Amino acid sequence: MAKYKFYTTDVFTNIIFGGNPLAVFPDARGMSSELMQKIAKEFNLSETTFVFPPENPKNTKQLRIFTPGTELPFAGHPTVGTAYVLASIGDITLKNETTEIVFEEKVGPVGVSIHSQDGKPKSAYLTAAQLPKFGPSPPEPSIIASALSLDKEDLLLGDWNPEAVSCGVPFFFIPVRDRKTLGKAAVNLEYWKKHLQSSWFEHLYIFCFDPEYSQANLRSRMFAPAMGIQEDPATGAAASALAGYLGIRESASHGELQWIVEQGIEMGRPSILYVQAHKANGRIETVRVGGESVMVSEGTIEV
Repeated sequence: MAKYKFYTTDVFTNIIFGGNPLAVFPDARGMSSELMQKIAKEFNLSETTFVFPPENPKNTKQLRIFTPGTELPFAGHPTVGTAYVLASIGDITLKNETTEIVFEEKVGPVGVSIHSQDGKPKSAYLTAAQLPKFGPSPPEPSIIASALSLDKEDLLLGDWNPEAVSCGVPFFFIPVRDRKTLGKAAVNLEYWKKHLQSSWFEHLYIFCFDPEYSQANLRSRMFAPAMGIQEDPATGAAASALAGYLGIRESASHGELQWIVEQGIEMGRPSILYVQAHKANGRIETVRVGGESVMVSEGTIEV
């Protein structure tokens, strides 16, 4: 039997019980993949991260990220939240107001900027290891709507057609008319299994340009039954891919783009994600996603 220390944090929020909760094991040496998966299922959070020494000594740490059902090659809120936790407990030394680190994830090296205030971490921003990759042609709108228990007329089409994009994990971006439509969406599991499961379109990210908070640009929800996640309150990996979806639709071919996304409202866990993209010659060249976090708890598990 061995004891392992863990911490929990709420990510993409500055208030406790908001944002997306995350469990972090800052020293997971000795754990097998099977054990990590069992622990993630036991915690039953969207994701749990396990930290190891880096394979390349030039990098900061190696992360392995598990949902209750599977291991992920990359995820945003675990990357941002783990950086915040490690800086909070002193496992990462803060340097001035911004500290640059690199996490080794299965998708590749992921750069993270930790922003501090009065010597304490306040927020963190990741730089996506993979630029947006666009998926195959989506299913018919009637299929998409039915999978979300909506009508075809509830979807935005034309320039805002549904599209799958990946920065390591594919998400299916589905714009809908307004906040009311977003609120009534629900996955029709049997329809999802029949038409979308095991495809580029299995993780459903729906959004509208009708946010509640004045500073936000859009409001979103994310359903990922394939990951064992009924609904996610804040999805950094999806926000990374969202920069690709939105960025190619911006008329400007050069410059810095930013969107503020509110998510998790319907779950009672309000979250704010900052999404940034650098565009040059009509192409997305850099994607960054970040936000604030707060520490929640700490403990040990004996396994």
